[in-house]
Amino acid sequence: MSTTLLEPAELVTHLDEPDWAVLDCRFELSDPEWGARAYAAGHIPHALYVHLDRDLSGERTPRSGRHPLPPPAALAATLGRLGIDRRVQVVAYDQASGVYAARLWWLLRWLGHHQVAVLNGGIAAWQRAGLPLSTAVGQRAPRQFVPTANAAMVVSGAEVAAAVDSGTLRQGAALLVDARSAERFAGENETLDAVGGHVPGARNHPFATNHDVQGRFLPAAEVRRAWQNTLGSVDPRRVMAMCGSGVTACDNLLALEIAGFSGARLYAGSWSEWITDPSHPVARGPETGN
Repeated sequence: MSTTLLEPAELVTHLDEPDWAVLDCRFELSDPEWGARAYAAGHIPHALYVHLDRDLSGERTPRSGRHPLPPPAALAATLGRLGIDRRVQVVAYDQASGVYAARLWWLLRWLGHHQVAVLNGGIAAWQRAGLPLSTAVGQRAPRQFVPTANAAMVVSGAEVAAAVDSGTLRQGAALLVDARSAERFAGENETLDAVGGHVPGARNHPFATNHDVQGRFLPAAEVRRAWQNTLGSVDPRRVMAMCGSGVTACDNLLALEIAGFSGARLYAGSWSEWITDPSHPVARGPETGN
């Protein structure tokens, strides 16, 4: 059972096995249909395509973030349609670093399915290894996926607000880690959300620092050292992960798992939800400016 990362050389040996499912998660925020077009142009053989907005997110509302969690029953129906049940090893990939694949990785774990891994380096690593692509649409017989959603893996905006108001974050009793770039965290050149900045007391750990220049995760020991510096003395179970809309935060959660720091939770609404409430405070500038 693979539960974090899988290398292309290992995946290629399992492509024809019925209890292995490969899901293509490629996506671009600036062009939501790019991933589907890229899939049609060439994908890992037998892979099925999943769309961030339609398959891996719920309905957006005026008070939600940009990518709210899908209802567990709806996500379970999607997974069943994709031929996934408890016996299936799932492998998710995207164009490179795995940020969209990590969203699927986290969602499956949230529903109680731990047999899921991200292809290290995505389809770019697959192609660098000289492995084949296909243009044939993947086919899998439907199965029944029975969800057991773990509510303890999710933190609400109300809980984050309480941690801010009570001083829990300032006192170091809990840690809110923001996966966005340092520039967006500081509130500079914000292009995706209506308000720039960050939650007061949050710490910035850009998801890009988990990866090398080719989009592969850094060796586990390096990931652990970097995260130890961010966590300090805080128990990983007291960590709340966020980003712009609850997607790239999953990359940080995967990195924490790789590093051996289990138990962090996802603030799924993240910054795009936080700013829908005008009573929520906003900080700008680097961490030292909180």
